[in-house]
Amino acid sequence: MASHNFVDYVKINCTSGNGGGGSAHFRREKYIPKGGPDGGDGGRGGHVILRGEKQLWTLLHLKFKKHIKAGHGVHGAGALKTGAMGRDEYIDVPLGTIVRDIETNEILFEITEHGEEKIIQRGGRGGQGNNNFKSSTNQTPRFAQPGEDGKEGWKILELKVLADVGLVGFPNAGKSTLLSVVSAAKPEIGDYPFTTIKPNLGIVKYRGFKSYIMADIPGIIEDAHKGKGLGLRFLRHIERNSLLLFMIPADSEDIKKEFTVLTRELQLYNPELMHKDKILAISKSDMLDDELIEEMKLELPDGIKTVFISSVSQQGITELNDLVWNTLNDD
Repeated sequence: MASHNFVDYVKINCTSGNGGGGSAHFRREKYIPKGGPDGGDGGRGGHVILRGEKQLWTLLHLKFKKHIKAGHGVHGAGALKTGAMGRDEYIDVPLGTIVRDIETNEILFEITEHGEEKIIQRGGRGGQGNNNFKSSTNQTPRFAQPGEDGKEGWKILELKVLADVGLVGFPNAGKSTLLSVVSAAKPEIGDYPFTTIKPNLGIVKYRGFKSYIMADIPGIIEDAHKGKGLGLRFLRHIERNSLLLFMIPADSEDIKKEFTVLTRELQLYNPELMHKDKILAISKSDMLDDELIEEMKLELPDGIKTVFISSVSQQGITELNDLVWNTLNDD
């Protein structure tokens, strides 16, 4: 997916429909000149509804459609006829989309399943007709209830990429290169920081007809949890990954320190991320001989499965794939 086609943040204005007014009608027929109240209820206004769509991967289709309006309810009529409901307006969004209130920044809900529907702006209720207000003391109510106004407001839609594996590392750790090797994805690759400024997704085929989804997410930097660099927009995508694949290049000055900084940023952003499965891949390992690899193993972080890889020479790629697959499917 081209980076300019990937949109993970939009603001939209949602306006629900007004409810129809109730009718204050009285029954009038040739032989019933003074019939009782028979005013029907008004129809409710249309809702604005978000609907999960598994075939969507981006919010691009909403980038230039800022105003979403639902239909108004129809007024009630005589003969106890209820007005028609206003047209509901559906917005299809990718799985992993969250909705925030623009004023409070509060998360209202999240769409995680295909076909899941959530009302983002509720339509106004229809008013009751005069038939509802008749009583023993008031048999001819000459009033009806007006319909409730719809609601209008801005909402923020944010997309958290849904993937089995999320690549975590500083800029230039080799994440984009790995994704291009193990999948058909074609991310931009270069020897300068932040080559990747939007998430890239790739489907990794594994031993026959099996597969999993890998996400190359923009590189993290120290204090990313405070919004530095690509900051919070990067970290948001990590939350939806089942497994975190940390990548640190073999020429790093201190692999253990880099790993500590990476995990610290994730923990400060969201402590729940620490409960996810983790694997450490030492990239660019084609520059190492066997003796140096054995020496480096003594300096690696404790308690995390580690594999030495090289995307260029394909070293360790099969071993990495096996480790990822087995971790994802470990019951």
